[in-house]
Formats: sequence, structure tokens, C-alpha cells
Amino acid sequence: MENKNIYVTMPTLAPLEEVNELMKGIWASGIMTHNGPLVQRFEKECAAKLGVPNMVSCVNGTIALQMAIRALKLKGEIITTPFTFIATISSIIWEGCTPVFVDIDPETLCIDPKKIEEKITYHTVGIMPVHVFGNSCDIEAIGAIAKKHNLKVIYDACHSVGVDYKGQSVFNYGDISVTSFHATKMLNTTEGGGCFTQDKELDEKLRRIRFFGFENHADIVEDGTNGKMTEVHAAVGLANLKYLDAALADRKRKYLYYKEKLSVIPGLSFQKINEGCNYSYFPVIFPDEATLLKVQAKLQENSIFPRRYFYPSVNTFTRLVPYTPMPISEDIASRILCLPLYFTLADDDIERIIQIIVNAIL
Repeated sequence: MENKNIYVTMPTLAPLEEVNELMKGIWASGIMTHNGPLVQRFEKECAAKLGVPNMVSCVNGTIALQMAIRALKLKGEIITTPFTFIATISSIIWEGCTPVFVDIDPETLCIDPKKIEEKITYHTVGIMPVHVFGNSCDIEAIGAIAKKHNLKVIYDACHSVGVDYKGQSVFNYGDISVTSFHATKMLNTTEGGGCFTQDKELDEKLRRIRFFGFENHADIVEDGTNGKMTEVHAAVGLANLKYLDAALADRKRKYLYYKEKLSVIPGLSFQKINEGCNYSYFPVIFPDEATLLKVQAKLQENSIFPRRYFYPSVNTFTRLVPYTPMPISEDIASRILCLPLYFTLADDDIERIIQIIVNAIL
């Protein structure tokens, strides 16, 4: 029998009939967008579930990052990590700012706070750290540096739904935290994003920015954009929200099982996980790129498609940014592979993936 395709991730989805019930209400009302009732409900229920005071939803995580930069009126250099998805960098560039890279901690894979201050210049206006694979950054160290140098902090928390830090949601930190509700994330609206801030004025500003800069649908008071989430996307998010706890528990169980079984293989290493991680991905760091490519090829021969995530290190995208050597990020990026991990992934398939890796290396 031919093997089914197994991808690096698949969306966690509520039963279709539960989504359809919400869709019937949209069709009956005729309200599809413009901060409709389901968007408002999704924001309220999601904020309550995540333990944050409020959420400003929008069309995707990239726009959310751009909205955050615009809300804080940042113009200049923004310090960030090279070990991230390209959206982190493109959001900075699209808002007329310059990304400045700081290398990563080789264990947590997050930006190394000890290397930030040496990159601060007269032109530095902010720091955009990334909670990599839902593993939180050193928030205290980054906050202390930002306070010392009067810098704004925007956390790219696009992997971080369900992540806690020091007993509360990781979204409660920074001037603004941003997440993604993309189909591959722990909570999805198919496409979507959100901004979180403790500052009421910033919250209101973000709401204006996502709707062209309108205030009360009357006057333009901000340089805004069209970042609105639709009612259809909010309906998917509301249906899926009920299954978030189950999805988080499932991810953790499967992550820990993978790690237990693969830890016996000499040469493999794993991200150092901070307390409160959501285990949203399972990255494996191989001893060298040749071993990674060998394992990847064997998995693909069996219709299993892991992902080299993040590869390459974004500081090497020289059509967008001048090359700055980031030796740790470039090294990790060349040797890291994310294995399949999602809610509907069967335990038998995980066993098979583990065995293929064992046979390829040992």
C-alpha cells in the first residue's frame, strides 16, 4: 500500500459543522467585514483565553508587525534576529526601517541579549526579538536594555499562542507583542494575526491603523492600512479556539515522545526549552548538514516531508539586506530540521519517522 504524504504540519481544525453554524449567521446578517460581531467576539474570547487585556485582530501576522512599527512611529534601525522567517525582516523594511542583526544563543535559538548593546547606535529605535518555535526570549534582559537606551520593544510572537512567561501570557510583555493565526499555528483563522499591548492609547491607535486610519468612520487621523480580519476568518478562529487546550496538550505529549526516542542517537541536539513553551514545532539539530540531508532524503523517500526551518539564515538574503556574518545562526540554520508535528499526526506515524531517522544515522 502506498504511503500517505506526511507534511511538517497540518492545521488543527474544529469539526466542519461547528464552523458552518457560525457561517450561517454571517450569511444571515450580510456582515462580512469592517469589525463585525464575530471579529469582536473572537477578540474578546481569545483575549480572555490567553490571559491578556485585549487583542487587535488583523489580516495576518506580517501586517500585525507592520502595524506595531507604525503605531510606535519607529523610523531608523530595529535590532532583530537572523534566525527567523522572512516576514520579520520584510515588515521592518516595508515600514521604512533598517533591520540590524544580532546573533542567537546556540541553545535557546533566540536572540542573544549579551550581544545586543554592541549593535545599538544613534539610529537605533527599537528591538524586535522572536520567540523562536514558541520558546520565549530572555524578556528581562531585553527589557532592561530597552529601558537603558530608551528603545521600543516589539515581540514577534507569531509562534507563541499558549506560551506563558513568569506565570502570565508572553503576549503581556514588550510595548507590543504580535502573533499569527496562520493555518500552521497553534490557533488558526486560516490567515490572521493579532497585536497585544497593555497601553490603552496604543490599542486604540492599532485599531485605527488597521482600518485606514479612520476614527469613528469619520475622519482620517492615522497613516493607516487595510488590515481588517473578516467575519469568515473570525468564525474559523472561534470554532478552533475551543480546541486550543487539547491541541497544546497533544503537541507537548508528542514533542516529549519524539525527544525521548531521538535523544539516544549520538550527535543529535535539541533546542533548550524554557518553561511555558507551547511545543509548537519539533526541531532537531544534526551534527552536520550532510547528516541532515541524508535523513531528509530518507524521509522524503517514504513520503514524509520535514522542513528546514529556518533556512537559510535571513541575514544571507542579500537582495534585501547587506550581508552581515552571523556565524551561530548560519551554522544552526544549516543543520536544523523540523519534523512533522500536528494534532492529527498518528502515533504510529511518529514511530515510523523515528525509525527511519535511526536507520539513516546508526
